[in-house]
Amino acid sequence: MKLRENENIPSADFFILENGNPIKKNTLEFFKDKKIVLFGLPGAYTSVCSAKHLPSYVESYEQYKAKGIDHIACISVNDPFVMDAWGKSQNVGDKIIMMADPMLDFTRAIGADIDKSARGLGIRSNRYTMLVDNLKVIKVQEEKDTGACEISAGQNFLTLI
Repeated sequence: MKLRENENIPSADFFILENGNPIKKNTLEFFKDKKIVLFGLPGAYTSVCSAKHLPSYVESYEQYKAKGIDHIACISVNDPFVMDAWGKSQNVGDKIIMMADPMLDFTRAIGADIDKSARGLGIRSNRYTMLVDNLKVIKVQEEKDTGACEISAGQNFLTLI
């Protein structure tokens, strides 16, 4: 990942499903004047993402709110309909904002893109978590292997902020 701590989030578009419609958003507007924990992962419905990464943030939601976090957001290179359906299947409710990066605009801008074609997945995102405060990256943890979810897991990242 090329994005480092103390750097600003780059301008990139992503999508969120609102009232059944995909709505394009921009990172500069989304992260402005907010403290957000953003975690990126290889894909919706994939094994580690579904069993550990997303659930770890749902489970830690109240602890993050107690630390002054405005939002927790999950981003993947899936489309907004898949992200919304996955969020519903994982019972995220209003705890996690499910962000779609189908054209990899954000993922490539931060240097988190990784080729998983050998596993039939194409270009995906590495697994990471970051704390962004008013566009500035305060803390970022990136896994060395997308199959691991340790330093980027909700409970572990919580201890760093």
